[in-house]
Amino acid sequence: MSTSRNCPCGLGEPFAECCGPLHAGEKRAASAEQLMRSRYTAFAVGDAEYLLATWHPCTRPAELDLDDEQRWIGLEILEHTGGGPFDDRGTVRFRAHYRLRGENHAVSEHSRFAREDGQWYYVDGDHD
Repeated sequence: MSTSRNCPCGLGEPFAECCGPLHAGEKRAASAEQLMRSRYTAFAVGDAEYLLATWHPCTRPAELDLDDEQRWIGLEILEHTGGGPFDDRGTVRFRAHYRLRGENHAVSEHSRFAREDGQWYYVDGDHD
């Protein structure tokens, strides 16, 4: 991905200044929402390694196959609870839009996150 293009997470910053440093391991997500946005970006750019690395070990799958035909086209953060710098748990409810085989789709989820040793992880979620 071009580092000068806006990051797919929707905050309007260049990828190199937004989710890029998280994906490169140069910094950690400061909140559950920031991790959620960076994980959405990982789906958008096809970074399965980052997705697995930020998935909590108790729920992480052994492998992850991303669909090359799926194009992620937008993220809406609908609500979040906890997940801040002084929290160990947080939730983020979101809707992610994608295009697959010429049709637009969306997935909504209420995701749970946990912070351990200063690192936020995606635990699991319920689809809305």
